[in-house]
Amino acid sequence: MTATEMRQLNPVELNARVGEWQEELFRMRCNQSIGQTTNTSTIGTMRRQIARAKTIINEMERNAASQG
Repeated sequence: MTATEMRQLNPVELNARVGEWQEELFRMRCNQSIGQTTNTSTIGTMRRQIARAKTIINEMERNAASQG
């Protein structure tokens, strides 16, 4: 999901997605530790996606606070 697509969601939906992505990241790390993962670059990609979403959530909260 790109940053533009994330900005189209409301903060509640985006927080829900972040929770799902964090669970998926946990499963990826578990699979890596037991040697079931062949493509380890997906862990870094998922971490960046979570960070990007959290940044957008913070931007939305700051904009809402400054306008309200």
